[in-house]
Formats: sequence, structure tokens, C-alpha cells
Amino acid sequence: MYDTKFHQGEISDKSFLVTGGAGFIGSNIVEYLIKYGAGKVRVLDNLSEGKLANIEQYMNLPNFEFIEGDICDPEVCKEACEGIDIVSHQAALGSVPRSLDNPIATNKVNVSGFVNMLTAIRDTSAKRFVYASSSSVYGDSKEMPKREENTGNALSPYAVSKKVNELYAQVFADAYGIEVIGLRYFNIFGPRQNPKGPYAAVVPLFIDALLDGQSPFINGDGEQSRDFTFVENAVQANVKAMLTNNKEALNEAYNVALGERITINQLFIILKELTGSIVDAIHREPRAGDVRDSLADTSKAERLLGYEPTIKVNEALKLTLDWYVAARNSEKV
Repeated sequence: MYDTKFHQGEISDKSFLVTGGAGFIGSNIVEYLIKYGAGKVRVLDNLSEGKLANIEQYMNLPNFEFIEGDICDPEVCKEACEGIDIVSHQAALGSVPRSLDNPIATNKVNVSGFVNMLTAIRDTSAKRFVYASSSSVYGDSKEMPKREENTGNALSPYAVSKKVNELYAQVFADAYGIEVIGLRYFNIFGPRQNPKGPYAAVVPLFIDALLDGQSPFINGDGEQSRDFTFVENAVQANVKAMLTNNKEALNEAYNVALGERITINQLFIILKELTGSIVDAIHREPRAGDVRDSLADTSKAERLLGYEPTIKVNEALKLTLDWYVAARNSEKV
């Protein structure tokens, strides 16, 4: 992937830390940085969610480093930030249901771990911190499309953790002069997203079931809508946030999305056609903490970061399906 270059100039003089860099989004960011010749790419990951297989091809490169460690350890965070210019913070415990099952774990990683990283940046040479926020911060807001300045009440501990991230980031920017940019992800999907486990996301779950000839579950009536966003679009937003020279773009949060939405039922129909499956989905009870509809206004990111989400849902689902088929054939999934 990443035949399109999302930045101007060279990055051979810059060093990057990607936390959660063995995970889904993080490893895609690493792939881009390595492909375009970053001076140094360091990954910090505890491998609780990430996989070494996602980054093993880079292990012997002279400009790549891997630290197996946890953001919940302040000393590990400081070690990881030493000699780094730009931090891409992707490490987190995702999933609304997981946060409802275990709010303490979500808070420990997503809030305390986040503060550990900000403090490490304050105490080292790193100056810019681009971090993963979430569309969950919009909570019960009924506004459509979602605009950055109007958030609602949080509906889950996960949503609270991401709101708190944005508050802490702004405080550290104001108090210590750190450059921060938050990216509110809207239902990111694509290659390397794990289809296994109790908190897997809907796209890999559907693909996994359909390739096995099984009926996937749909929560509720399936008419809830989402702004599904291909991971390459998310990587573009991260790269542009990490490298922007626009001072107006700093210390802000941005929607990272396609700016279009489809229902879960429509998603299933598209994937059913792509896989040639004949099975039907099984509807079950709605899931606690879920928002009904989600659609992003991406104009702020377009204006200040130059973000241009180019890959649409149908093309993205085909690319994702092709990756899962190939990964199954090579026994990587």
C-alpha cells in the first residue's frame, strides 16, 4: 500500500516513535514511515493486542527499533521518547464493550498511560505528539454530521477516556509548549485488523464469518449507520499531522473519516456480494454504549491539515477482503 506520498520533502532527518506500532493502525503508520525513508522509526508495544508479525519485516533494518514495553510504566515511556522528534501515540485499549466490562483497565491504559507519554515528552527532546482520539467523544450528540466543536455526553468509559485524553493534551500544550494534535477516528478498518477475540470490530468479524461460510451477528436492527474509514486514509491524517508546518493546525482535534456513511445492513450486503456468500446475518440485541448514527464533517482537517480521504468504502472493502484472503492463505490470520 501507500503508493501515494502524503508529505512533502524528506523525512530522513526525523526520528519517530509509534506507540502501539505492532497493532493495526500503528503498523500501517510504521509501514508508511519505513517506505518513505524515515531517519529512525521506533516502536513501543507490549504485544497485548499487537503482533510481531506486523513489523517483523523491519526488525533488521538499521533505522528501525523495537521496544517491548508498556505505556503504563513511566520509565519505559521516557526511555522510548529519548532521541525522538515526533510521537505517534496509537497504543490504547479499544472497544466500547471492553470498557463497559472493565473500566479500570481502560482508564489505566488510556488515561494513566496517556499521561505517562505526555510527561515523557515533556522530559525529553520530543516536541510533537499526534494521538488517537475517537468519534466516541461525540456520545449522545444528535448533530449530523459531527463537528469538532460540538460533543455530547459520553456513553461509555472508553468515550470518557478519549475525552480526558483531549483535555490532558491541551493542558500539556498550554503548560509545557508541546505541540499536540488529536485525531478522532471514525470506524477505521483495513489490513491487519484482528478478526479474533471478544472485542473484534465489525468489518473483520463479517469478513471472517463470510469466508468461513457462517452467519455473522448484527447488533439490533442493523439500520444504525457508521462513517467507515479505510486505514490508508487514517495513515494519511497521521502523516500530515506529524509533519505539518501550519501553526494554526497545532493543538487541535480533528475528525478522521470518509465523510460518508452506510448502515450495518448495507455493509453486510456489500461484503456478502464481494465474498459470493449465500448466508444471511443473525440479528441480536442492540449493544450497550453504541451510538445510533455517526457521520463526520471532515472540513476542518481538510482546511488545516490538507487531509483528503480518497479511498471510498466499496474499494476499501475489496482491498481489505483481498488482504484477508491472502493472509489466510499464508496463515497470518
